[in-house]
Amino acid sequence: MTRVVYMGTPAYAVPALEGLLAAGYEVPLVVTQPDRPVGRAKRLTPPPVKEKAVRFGLDVFQPERIRDEAALERIRAAAPEIIVTAAYGQFLPRRLLELPPKGALNLHASLLPLYRGGAPIQRAIMDGAQETGVTLMVMVPKMDAGPIVAQVKTAIGPRETAGALTARLAELARDLLLDTLPAYVSGRIDPVPQDEAAATFAPNLTRADERLDFCLPAEVLFRRLRALLPEPGAYLPLLGTDGTRPVKIWWAEPAEGNALDAERAPVPPGTLIRLAPDGIILSAGRGALKLIEVQPPGKRRMSAREWANGQPHWKAGLRLVQTENCNPEDPNAG
Repeated sequence: MTRVVYMGTPAYAVPALEGLLAAGYEVPLVVTQPDRPVGRAKRLTPPPVKEKAVRFGLDVFQPERIRDEAALERIRAAAPEIIVTAAYGQFLPRRLLELPPKGALNLHASLLPLYRGGAPIQRAIMDGAQETGVTLMVMVPKMDAGPIVAQVKTAIGPRETAGALTARLAELARDLLLDTLPAYVSGRIDPVPQDEAAATFAPNLTRADERLDFCLPAEVLFRRLRALLPEPGAYLPLLGTDGTRPVKIWWAEPAEGNALDAERAPVPPGTLIRLAPDGIILSAGRGALKLIEVQPPGKRRMSAREWANGQPHWKAGLRLVQTENCNPEDPNAG
């Protein structure tokens, strides 16, 4: 059976590793990112791929820099016939890509050439894409630009979070790899070059992406929230006498019907419209967003209504959320 050096880091990469082992592939080495501090306690935590590999008794390698000569020598010593990667997290140099006789393949979580980059799942949800998928591609020394070996598509659910979609795509990636790898290794597949003119990009998330800007329409805010759950999460900057306080939003959704009183003058975005039995309804750039589950700073997760009950000064018409200068020409406003 083919010798595969497997490279991956997050939970998305675990099912493909499990699939290779279950199918009888020889995996002499698993390469993953180093353990990193996690949480408020900054506890050193192994990545999910390492945890799985250790359970299977596999040899695990965690170089800080995959470009270092020592790292290349370690992988060369494993004598792989092919390298398979899935969300590994470092750019692979040409010398490494050319090391195995069959080259290197990557399981990318988008329908390439769409959403090249580090956050394809989150960016697809943010953009309101109706579908996404997984692409098995030949790796080249350019980000996610290699020829396509195979693809599989799936619809994005209207309420699906990035966490739920990632779990589904991980299983699709496993199945795509196992269905395709034998034919690729035997030379029965001719990879198809990507259409560079159609390429789009999915840059890594930043702290600015996590901020819910209520100048935007409620539907756009809902997409952004879904794209950020469960990690890193979305927050709203709450106005208060002690300055801006971030409140993490665990769930919210566009308010149904006409949450704004048509007979009343429009209110600024981020204004409390009313306290509903199951949440807090705030005006947005268009429509309204109902906060359902939140986590105030330094406190536990709780229902938004419970949070509001602890704020007796909150009344309809009170502006709660800090917003930037709203720009009606913002491309997200539609």
